[in-house]
Amino acid sequence: MLSPRLTRWTSRALLTRARPLARPAISQVQVRHRLCSSCASANPVPTKPAAPDHRDLGTQQELFMTSIYSPGSPIFLPNGARIFNRLVEYLRKQYVHYGFQEVITPTIYKKALWAKSGHLENYADDMFTVTSTSPSRADVTEAGEVDEYGLKPMNCPGHCLIFAAQKRSYRDLPIRYADFSPLHRNEISGALSGLTRVRRFHQDDGHIFCRPSQIEDEISKTLEFIRRVYKDFRLGSYRLKLSTRPENHIGSLEDWEHAEGSLKRALDNSGEPWTLNEGDGAFYGPKIDVILKDSDGKEHQTATIQLDFQLPKRFELEYQAPAPELEAKGETTTDPELLAVSGPVRPVMIHRAVLGSAERMFALLIEHYNGKWPFWLNPRQGIVLTVNDSEPVLQFARNTQKVLLGTDSADVHVSPSGLAVDLDDSARSLSLKIREAKTKGYGMIIVVGPKDIANGTVTVDATGGLQTGDKPAQKNLVMAPEELLQFMKTKVDAYE
Repeated sequence: MLSPRLTRWTSRALLTRARPLARPAISQVQVRHRLCSSCASANPVPTKPAAPDHRDLGTQQELFMTSIYSPGSPIFLPNGARIFNRLVEYLRKQYVHYGFQEVITPTIYKKALWAKSGHLENYADDMFTVTSTSPSRADVTEAGEVDEYGLKPMNCPGHCLIFAAQKRSYRDLPIRYADFSPLHRNEISGALSGLTRVRRFHQDDGHIFCRPSQIEDEISKTLEFIRRVYKDFRLGSYRLKLSTRPENHIGSLEDWEHAEGSLKRALDNSGEPWTLNEGDGAFYGPKIDVILKDSDGKEHQTATIQLDFQLPKRFELEYQAPAPELEAKGETTTDPELLAVSGPVRPVMIHRAVLGSAERMFALLIEHYNGKWPFWLNPRQGIVLTVNDSEPVLQFARNTQKVLLGTDSADVHVSPSGLAVDLDDSARSLSLKIREAKTKGYGMIIVVGPKDIANGTVTVDATGGLQTGDKPAQKNLVMAPEELLQFMKTKVDAYE
C-alpha cells in the first residue's frame, strides 16, 4: 500500500504544485511522477480475477430474471428455458437406464395430507398456506371449518398416494417414481439469492419403494447414477456427507439405527470417502448429501439420498410377500412351510435427487462453465449470417436456418431437430456480425454469400462449439446445409 505522502501525488496535485515553480523545477517534478509510474508498471500488484457470478452471467446471456412481484421465483427467459429443458431431457434419458417412471402430481394438497405425512408438525414454517378468497367456493371440513391447502414443498406424500392406490406384490418391487413438478418453500426473504436460494424451484425428485433386502443395492445404484451424471457435466470432485438423526425426528430409535447402518454400509461399499454430519438428517430419516463448491468456494448441497421407514408407516403402505416376518427383516428362506404363508409387509422408501434443485444446479453450471457452454447445452448453438442483403443470399440463408431447425419440410409430422439456430440477415457488415456472434457465445457461425449459393454450401466456423475430445481444427468448414445438420446433431448425440 502506498504511504499517505505518496497517495497525494496525483496528476492534478502535480499540476497545482508546478504552477508557481520555475521551469527546471517543473521538469524535476515531472521526472519524479514518471519514475513513480514506471516503478508501478514494472512491479504490478497481482490481482485475482473475479470469480464468475451466475447472476451477472445470467443477465449477460439473457438466461433468467427476477421480479419484485414474485420474490424467489426465477423467470427463465428463452435462452435459459432451452438449457433447463435440456437438463430435464438429459435426465429423462438416464431414467430409462435406471428404471424410473415419470409421474405428474398436484401442486397443492389439503392440510390433512401434510398432517398425515408429518410435514405440518415438523415443516410448517417452511410451507405456504393456500386459502380461497371466496367463501362460497371454499372447501369445508366435516367439522364445518374452511379447509386449508398447502403448496407442496416436496413430492413424497403424493408418491405415497400413488403407491397406495393399487395392491402391490413383492414381485413388483422396486417401484421407482420420478417427478419434475415445481415445489415451493418459504425461504426467509433476506436469504434469497439468484438461483441458489429460491422459493419456487424444480427438483429431479425420485422415490424408490423397495423391499428391505433391496435397500443397499438401490442406494448403490443411486450413487452410481450420481457419479455418472456429474462426470457427464464435468463437475469435478464432490464430497459425500452422511447426516444422522436430528432432535425433531419421528419414528423409533431402532428404525433410525437400521436406516443409518444401511447408508453407512452403502457408503463404505462405494469406495468413495465420506464424512459424518451428526444430527442433521431429515425429520423422517437419515440422508447422504452430495456437496459441490461454487466459483467462490462456497459449498452447496446438490444431490441427496434419504432412507425413510416413517412415511410408509404413516400412509400404511404395504405389499404382499411370502414368509412376511422374514421378508420384513430383509431375510430369505427356502422353507416351503414358511413360503406357503403370504402376508403384508411394509416397503422401505428411498428419497433421491441427482441434480437436487435444478435451479441451484443451473447456477453452479453457469459458473462452472463461466458462460462458455458445451455445445449440447448451449442455448445459442448456431447463427446464420448473410454477407449482403441481396434477395438470393437472404433466401438461401433463411432456407439454411429452416434445414438446421428441421422445419424445411411441409410435412407437419416431421420432428424438429431440437437445435437452437438464429438468423442475422441485417444489412450490417459481416465483420461486425461475426464479432457480435462470438461475443454472444454462438457455438457455430454459419456464413452465406453469393459463392456459397452457387455451390449449394455454407461456410462454418465451428471453433465456438468445441467440446472435450474434439479436434481443434474446425474453422472454415464448407458443407451443404443438410450435412451441417447431421454434423451438429452428431455433436449433441456424442456428448449426451
